[in-house]
Amino acid sequence: MAVKIDIEVCIGCGACVDVCPVGALSMQDDKAVCDEDACIDCGACIAVCPTQAISE
Repeated sequence: MAVKIDIEVCIGCGACVDVCPVGALSMQDDKAVCDEDACIDCGACIAVCPTQAISE
């Protein structure tokens, strides 16, 4: 299962993209997007999100 990103809360800072160990996160239209097939649910992105836009 992949993380969920609330695009209404995401500010597009890119912190999650930088910390993802498998490259499952990217930026699209200034918002974070998760590749569900690549996500390993490690939680690294959840820990660094300043707006708590990412959840399991």
